[in-house]
Amino acid sequence: MVRRLHLTTLVGGAPALRWVAVSELEDPTPFLEGGELLLTTGMRLAAPYENYIGRLVERGVAGLGFGVGLSHAETPAGLVLAAREAGLPLVEVPRQTPFIAIGKVVSELLAAEQYEELSRAFAAQGRLTRAALEGLEAVVERLAREVGGWAVLLDDEGRVRHATAGARVGAVTGELGRLRRGGAWRPPPASLAFSEPGQHVVVQPLGGGARPRAYFGVGSEQPFTPVGHTVINAAGSLLTLAVERGRAQREAERRVRAAVLELVLAGEVERARAVLGAIGQELPGEPVTVLAAEETALEAAESAGFAVSRGEIVIVLAPADIVLAPADGLPGPVGASREAAYSTLAGAVEEAERALEAARRDGGRVRFADLAGQGLLSVLDPVASRAFARSLLAPLAEYGSRADLVESLRAYLGSNGHWDNAAQHLGIHRHTLRYRMRRVAELLGRDLEDPGVRAELWVALAVTSG
Repeated sequence: MVRRLHLTTLVGGAPALRWVAVSELEDPTPFLEGGELLLTTGMRLAAPYENYIGRLVERGVAGLGFGVGLSHAETPAGLVLAAREAGLPLVEVPRQTPFIAIGKVVSELLAAEQYEELSRAFAAQGRLTRAALEGLEAVVERLAREVGGWAVLLDDEGRVRHATAGARVGAVTGELGRLRRGGAWRPPPASLAFSEPGQHVVVQPLGGGARPRAYFGVGSEQPFTPVGHTVINAAGSLLTLAVERGRAQREAERRVRAAVLELVLAGEVERARAVLGAIGQELPGEPVTVLAAEETALEAAESAGFAVSRGEIVIVLAPADIVLAPADGLPGPVGASREAAYSTLAGAVEEAERALEAARRDGGRVRFADLAGQGLLSVLDPVASRAFARSLLAPLAEYGSRADLVESLRAYLGSNGHWDNAAQHLGIHRHTLRYRMRRVAELLGRDLEDPGVRAELWVALAVTSG
């Protein structure tokens, strides 16, 4: 521009011009916004010039153009000195160059610059869109290259899903941490920007609704240009679409798997295989082991095998040779059935659920096969079974006689109803034992000769003794 308009540079610089303004006022700053090239003939200016230059610098004026040939034959030396000391770019405008010509040239340059920025932004958006065809990670990698920095993708809890080299993950999660309330993320503004030493960072939420589905952060050593912000927003839109599409697809697949499991449990195995094949998946080969875990383990279970959410638990169909160990990747307690074919899957699901109940009590991971080897009592709920036992045996425990009816009943059942053996164990006569058992039957209102009654009483006694 300087050469084209025959301007003479008196104080150099590379100002970022936003517009051109003309003023002959001694203090034009109230009418300026900053970033202008101010043109004047200096008809009202007089030495000293330091105050005039100082006001322009304080207002953020990008540069000063001094027109000569009218009130001044040349730019005053004091004005040049003041501009040089203040670091304000200064050019001398010859008489034959109209101020309006300068305005036109600057307007053309700004328009060309904006067009170039738009072109760069569109090109970057195109590259991001092509990257989106490859997945979320490709978009994150492309974004980092476009801004000349780094990028990171986080899930809705702030865990890293993908990060490029040099990503300041701690800075992003730390800033998001300030937005936590009661353990849940509060929705941040549409764009959260902050700076730290040597880094400028922007964080955006992804997904609609009150709770974001994910977050991404991007950083660079240099402040982001308008083109940079455009690229970041474009990446945010693409990532949001991908996150929402992935979520919708996961939900649809989960519904299909739930329907498939019900078909298998109903004996419609071939129909189940056909439905699952329609989404490019298949049932594990027989035999299978059924795993039962907490509902919170659903996502981890989905990467471990065929997983279905059923109420408050997750059912996983896994290869029969699966080993229950922390390496399986299922958090929390886990129960496992015995090997089963699909024709007996309903029983295997029940076994896994019973094993999960034991795992909840004891912690860790429990196989139903090991549980079954511990006897019937191991599969009973301890709280419910003790309550049952106390209720059933209460009439005996509250009996006012000196005779211990509970221990007498225990000895009688333990001897399988043999009077002599039980009486000898108690150190009493068998007729005394017979009398006590009649009293037990009267107090309980039950027939001790009934095998079912004996079984219930034996379980109650065993639970109370444990």
